[in-house]
Amino acid sequence: MLLQCVGMLDQTQHLRPIGKLFFKVRLQDRHANLLVQEIERLRRATRKTLNAMPFQIDEIVVMPTAIHTKWTLPEDDADFSKWWRMLKSQFSRGLPAVEVGGPSDFKPYNKGIWQRRFWEYHLRDVEDLEAHRQMIHFAPVQAGLVKRP
Repeated sequence: MLLQCVGMLDQTQHLRPIGKLFFKVRLQDRHANLLVQEIERLRRATRKTLNAMPFQIDEIVVMPTAIHTKWTLPEDDADFSKWWRMLKSQFSRGLPAVEVGGPSDFKPYNKGIWQRRFWEYHLRDVEDLEAHRQMIHFAPVQAGLVKRP
C-alpha cells in the first residue's frame, strides 16, 4: 500500500499518500496538434523543468492536444502547480498567441495555448496506481489515435 505514517504511532495516527499523482493537461484548442507537432519543444521544456525542480515522471503519454502522466513528487516539495506553470511557460515561449476565447482569456502571461487549469489526482494505493496506469496506456485508444496501446 502506498501510505506513509506521519507522526507517532498512537491513537491519532495520520496517514498521507506518498507523492504520486496523475495529471491530465490539455491545450485550449482541442482540434490542434501542437503537442506532437512541437514535440522537441515539449521535450526541452520538460527537461528544463526537471532540471530546475526535483520530481520524477513515472509514465507519460503525449497526444496532439493532451498529456496524461504520472509523477512522483519529492517529500519536501509538493508544489506541482509551479512545475506545470514552468513547463507550460517553457513550451509556450516563442510560439505565437492562439486566437481562442474572449478578451478575458488573454493576460500578459497567457498566450491561449494551454487550458488554464489541469486535472490532478492523488494516487492512494496500488489499485489506484494500476487504474491510472491503464488510463495513460489507453488514452490514445480512447482518442481514436491508435487501435491498441
